[in-house]
Amino acid sequence: MDRDTAAKRAEQLRELIKEYSRLYYELDSPAIEDDEFDKLTRELREIEEAFPELITPDSYTQRVQGRSSELFAPVVHEVPLESLQDVFSYQELFDFDRRVREAAGNPVYVVEPKIDGLSVALEYINGRFFRGATRGDGQTGEDVSHNLRTIRSIPEKLNKALPRVIVRGEVYMPRESFAALVAQQDLEGEKPFKNPRNAAAGSLRQKDPEVTKKRNLDLFVFNLQLVEGEEINSHCESLEFMKELGFPVLPYFIANNIEEAIKEIERIGSTRSSLPYDIDGAVVKVDDFTQRSVLGSTAKFPRWAAAYKYPPEEKQTVLKSIEVNVGRTGVLTPTGIFEPVTLAGTTVSRASLHNQDFIDEKGICIGDTVVIRKAGDIIPEVVKVVSHRPGAKPYRMPGSCPSCGSAVSREQGEVAIRCSNPECPAQVIRNIIHFASRDAMDIEGLGPAVVEQLVANNLIRSAYDLYSLKKEAVAELERMGDKSAENLINAINKSKENDLHRVIYALGIRHIGQKAAKLLADHFKDMDSLLNAGFEEIASIEGFGGIMAEAVVRFFALPQSRHFVEKLQEAGVNMKSKAELADSRFKGMTFVLTGALPTLKRDEATALIEKYGGKVSSSVSSKTTVVLAGEDAGSKLAKAQQLGIRIIDEQAFFDMLK
Repeated sequence: MDRDTAAKRAEQLRELIKEYSRLYYELDSPAIEDDEFDKLTRELREIEEAFPELITPDSYTQRVQGRSSELFAPVVHEVPLESLQDVFSYQELFDFDRRVREAAGNPVYVVEPKIDGLSVALEYINGRFFRGATRGDGQTGEDVSHNLRTIRSIPEKLNKALPRVIVRGEVYMPRESFAALVAQQDLEGEKPFKNPRNAAAGSLRQKDPEVTKKRNLDLFVFNLQLVEGEEINSHCESLEFMKELGFPVLPYFIANNIEEAIKEIERIGSTRSSLPYDIDGAVVKVDDFTQRSVLGSTAKFPRWAAAYKYPPEEKQTVLKSIEVNVGRTGVLTPTGIFEPVTLAGTTVSRASLHNQDFIDEKGICIGDTVVIRKAGDIIPEVVKVVSHRPGAKPYRMPGSCPSCGSAVSREQGEVAIRCSNPECPAQVIRNIIHFASRDAMDIEGLGPAVVEQLVANNLIRSAYDLYSLKKEAVAELERMGDKSAENLINAINKSKENDLHRVIYALGIRHIGQKAAKLLADHFKDMDSLLNAGFEEIASIEGFGGIMAEAVVRFFALPQSRHFVEKLQEAGVNMKSKAELADSRFKGMTFVLTGALPTLKRDEATALIEKYGGKVSSSVSSKTTVVLAGEDAGSKLAKAQQLGIRIIDEQAFFDMLK
């Protein structure tokens, strides 16, 4: 390759890598697989090694990727959170070992699995958790302390009250939790996370800590960034020290030379499929801190560590047929049925084909020989088509619903094809599960298994049928009995008293989540007013947009939707908002809550603020009027002080209510 060609290709690679990095690090929405991204970065590195004059300061090879989000307060890392040099062959590990020995003498190595999650720094002052932040660009991250506090494995108090400790760890989502989350997202008709890493990142960067808490995240620590009051001389010593403090520490192996390190890498690789968490490689680190100091770091990587990346396992198989399933929101999803193959330790015979655009992009036909792999070693996916069988024709999604025969449609700008019938049998079970869920009608004891039994025994055909259930009929179901049946009927009857916003959310209107349902309830006050509202009035609600307003209008224009609401009304379900405005003393004021209040729970304080006409925001900005701060208030309090915003405690808040 000549210099001009290399320069053009390097520029192309930088633009591609920049965009893929933005999607991966900032939006938690990767557009390509890790190994494809690695190939691009390796190609760029090879060009820059051949033509050093082409290296630019903003090149991926020179910088840690990612940047802090504007949703969270920035945190400057006192000790930078460096990235690691990726290697893809044992020869590259031998080269790494040679460079280490030439510069620092014979090393002892520590080998650890490379958890595929989100890197964070945890800071403790006098033994108590003070703050936690994401890596960001390595120099500045995001303050996600409130969300990190919801992770049970992160100690609130250390076993030793040292003046100051900063550790680095990896937040991850266990495979079991990821599988449950994807199943729930599928049930709710949401776009599922692609892999556990993105699920962990998306969960940790939620505005609402309660959402993070429900995601069952976990953490391993793997590096001691800073410690005051102790002297630590090696990595192994630091790992044992962090264990003593109460941190969950990554399992590690001590290797006396690079050959032993490679054997351990092979052993870890052979166990990947049996681990309860995702790994994408193994890390080799020099153990002795004095040798590390001699080796130092480049602008991006420490010279004393290397991350070996495992190649993804891929297999060829034949696409035998395609099934089309209908989700809760009516989305038709094609699933490929394959000749069974073994991938990552399990037999794979099915994989989602996502939508018609995906099928068209890959050129998929029934009978094709295809390459499949497991994304993140968990979710099977089709990588590419190897060959078509003779006479094969591109697959087309059906023009009518495979469950009820109703017409299907595809809205402009969307990839999803949907069934237009809200009473489609394939949607019934999922709609009822959503209707009864905790954030909707909150019917305790009515989980997916019970719903399936009720539908299978023809006791209900729609969610409104729940309100005509008889205890005697429920008691005859498997594993129910009189007491369980009585409890379920009581829970169903109790749900009739729910506030209007829960009923609206329970209807399962597209694009309408809990917050939007609350806005509708607060604005219209009763269901009849909402039923008769036009697009302009709904779109004028602060916090609403045209797409959401259009979704509401379309939903209530359907005769089936109005019939559903009428049946709920006949059953005695409350159709009015219970949110009474005592007076408007907080009108035009925006409150932010931070820290633990002495007596009030956060939702109780929120209800009081809204009762008097105020609004509650999750982040501090120039538009914030008052910050209500409790114990252990963190970055929000600091930002409020910087902006000169009024700060009050719970007693002052009570005084405002008098």
